[in-house]
Amino acid sequence: MQFVVKSVTASALFVPLRSIVISVILLMLGLTQVSASPVDTFEFKDERTKIRFQVLSKELRCPKCQNQNLADSNSKIAVDLRKTLYTLLQEGKTDQEIIDFMVYRYGDFVLYRPQLKKQTYVLWFGPIVIFLGFIIGVIWTLRRRGKAKASELSLSSNEQANLDDILNKK
Repeated sequence: MQFVVKSVTASALFVPLRSIVISVILLMLGLTQVSASPVDTFEFKDERTKIRFQVLSKELRCPKCQNQNLADSNSKIAVDLRKTLYTLLQEGKTDQEIIDFMVYRYGDFVLYRPQLKKQTYVLWFGPIVIFLGFIIGVIWTLRRRGKAKASELSLSSNEQANLDDILNKK
């Protein structure tokens, strides 16, 4: 049996290393694209309008995101809604008109604090009703247990007579 020993050249070792280095460089270049994503820049005619924009964009929820406001979300719809918000502010709309417009288009979900109306009673009063129901249930259960224990501790007339006989014999 003969063993053939192949000599390993230096260039054969550098091929895997070279491909790893190239892969890492390409990965780093790809990650820089995320940080280079466009940022919304809006020019406001006065400081008051800028503050209104910031407040409204923090009060309005992104319809796509679970729990992010327009200011924090980077989804496409949040970007569009920020542009719409900016346009409405430039047109001179009041805060309530802007909120009404957003609710009309996207429903009550865009509001972090939904308005009090028939459709939102469950949102406003549901937690209170559930909590009160829980408290009433606990009180009812404790009272029922107390009555059960009291009835267990009381003796029937036959048991009382037997106890009296035992005590009188001593």
